[in-house]
Amino acid sequence: MSAVHRKTKQKEAILGVLKGTTSHPTADWIYEQVRCEIPNISLGTVYRNLRLLQREGVIMELDLAGTLSRFDANIHNHYHFRCEQCGRVFDLDEPVDKAMDDNVAQKTGFKVTHHRLEFRGLCIDCQRSDSPESLKKYLGLT
Repeated sequence: MSAVHRKTKQKEAILGVLKGTTSHPTADWIYEQVRCEIPNISLGTVYRNLRLLQREGVIMELDLAGTLSRFDANIHNHYHFRCEQCGRVFDLDEPVDKAMDDNVAQKTGFKVTHHRLEFRGLCIDCQRSDSPESLKKYLGLT
């Protein structure tokens, strides 16, 4: 078994944390959770294992638009929604538009294997907590 595919206590704990949430956590959040199980784990070990898990195709890194990377144990191609106020990321139960891949491939001659699409705006919680004035400001209407 190669070092890349070796199972370790740290890697299994990190994967367990990721599979136990749908919140698309940051490495720092994962580190805090794993420390409950492995108190002496370092942040560097968490980052290293996240990279290994990503290379193995077991997890996905979401690093769109220059924000902090977030990690997802759902590796099937799917869309996300990122709240621009609270920063949370949600999976969207929306079919992936494979015709978009075909359209881009036909227009460019590129071999498109998949695409990632992220929707942005305000989540339900942030919409509820916003006053009409702050919502107008967010939308650029004032």
